Amino acid sequence: MIKVNGKEIDIKEISLEEYLTDSKYDLKRVAVELNGEIVPKSIYNQVILKDGDHIEVVSFVGGG
Repeated sequence: MIKVNGKEIDIKEISLEEYLTDSKYDLKRVAVELNGEIVPKSIYNQVILKDGDHIEVVSFVGGG
């Protein structure tokens, strides 16, 4: 089980990129913190989410 933005989610081990895509996040408009560390977009496909991980996903929105 992992915790995403404070909510517990039961998932198999997948890449961060796969999780974000499956969850309909726009990869160009998010920033991700994994276990207290900012994850560079360039390695989203290399980061494997594991049981016990805590992630925070922040989406950026335009407006005026």
